[in-house]
Amino acid sequence: MSGDGVSEYASLRVTERGPVLEVLIDHPPMNLLDQTMRADLDHLSRRLADDQSIKVVVIRSADEDFFIAHADVTGVIGRRVSANRRAGVLGQFHTMVERWRTLPQVTVAELRGAARGGGLEFLLSLDLVYADADRAVVGLPEVALGIIPAGGGTQRLARATSRGQALEMVLTSNDYTAREAERWGIVTRALPGDRLAAQVASVVERISAWPTEALRLAKQAVDAATPSPTDGLLHEYHYFNLSLRSPGTDERLRRFLARGGQQRATERALGANLPTLLTD
Repeated sequence: MSGDGVSEYASLRVTERGPVLEVLIDHPPMNLLDQTMRADLDHLSRRLADDQSIKVVVIRSADEDFFIAHADVTGVIGRRVSANRRAGVLGQFHTMVERWRTLPQVTVAELRGAARGGGLEFLLSLDLVYADADRAVVGLPEVALGIIPAGGGTQRLARATSRGQALEMVLTSNDYTAREAERWGIVTRALPGDRLAAQVASVVERISAWPTEALRLAKQAVDAATPSPTDGLLHEYHYFNLSLRSPGTDERLRRFLARGGQQRATERALGANLPTLLTD
């Protein structure tokens, strides 16, 4: 992946080590999934899709509290997309996340801190997720804000776990620990924080020793076990657009921001803080 480097990305630090590409998410103040990070993730995924030299991509965060906080709420307020009929093609974010899911490389996440909303949706597109049992949390806070997950959360979560567990996470907008996420199939494994880096390093070293083509074909074979998510993603995006038009949605999103949303102190325990932020 020659030519790739830190200077090419505003929110990512990218380092190539032989057949392994290490990606460090570094986007202060709290790794918000804003337009800058979305553009960086999109650009990197396009480069990886055509790369023959990289076998494994490892993704970590420079922020111990946040892997990716969630999508930037300011980009949703006032947004209006026609909801009269379902779109026939995937939107930009769905397309980008699907590209990550279907990359020829094996993607491995080392999860410390929070992955919520769009951050969890991105995480669900990766192949293997190893989580810090002491620090990692996941959640989908969208319904509390008057909208629904719109980056594949409803579809990928329902595939990873049971319908009831997916509905509980979506409808409560609560946070779930790494141990809970492991039991529900959302993360591959939850480990004590002091063992996490060694576990990821061991898995990456082992996988990166295998033939590139065998890794690519194995991923495709496993993915063939379940239907394409495209139809469900199109439905999800249509229902998201309908939620944007619901009375009071913009007011609710503004209230979230005015009362401390997207600020570190509030977001560290966002699931617990949502009722206070959003209740009159």
